[in-house]
Amino acid sequence: MPDSFSAALAPTLMVNADHPAVRAFALQAIADAATDVERAVRLYYAVRDGFRYDPYQLDLSVDGLKASRVLSDGFGWCVPKAVLLAAACRVVAIPARLGLADVRNHMSTARLREAMGTDIFYRHGYTAIHLNGRWLKATPAFNLELCTKLRLHPLEFDGTCDSIYHPYSVDGQRHMQYIAMQGEHDDVPREDLLQVFAEHYPTIQRLDQASWDDDVSAEAVP
Repeated sequence: MPDSFSAALAPTLMVNADHPAVRAFALQAIADAATDVERAVRLYYAVRDGFRYDPYQLDLSVDGLKASRVLSDGFGWCVPKAVLLAAACRVVAIPARLGLADVRNHMSTARLREAMGTDIFYRHGYTAIHLNGRWLKATPAFNLELCTKLRLHPLEFDGTCDSIYHPYSVDGQRHMQYIAMQGEHDDVPREDLLQVFAEHYPTIQRLDQASWDDDVSAEAVP
């Protein structure tokens, strides 16, 4: 592996691929996969569906952004779930980074839109994974159960093409619109997150007393 990939393979403070729980999770998920593509695909689905997406319990502390935190909580929002996938890839010697983008979500819950004051999700997280000479985008945020409830196309990843949000739902409603790509990082750029969230979400309410699952169920298509 070229030296230029060393930072994308090493454990960091938040992409803590050296944490025992992260290592155990990654090794169990890949099982007997024989190639890096197979390993990356198994890790993607293990993160996507093994941990539910929950943006109501948002924690921007160092501990809150660590890969190991998703394992202990059993859930995470887009950034820590992407961090977990990056860390798991590094465990099995696949270079991976945290990617960030600004997106407009046309189908977020009413409570979340009210709390954020906007339908733009600044610094949405995905994972950049290096496979067969290419950096691919993989987005493990929305678990399959959530997609089924909201009639969203689940994001699939085969290790050969980018896996990014669909612009429309199953019923043809506008879903996700990419506004700007904000780079790919060897560790979480936490200071940038803090600054951007303070600037764009100054009136955000605490949602951790509310139930994301209840709101999703209430707004789900019958």
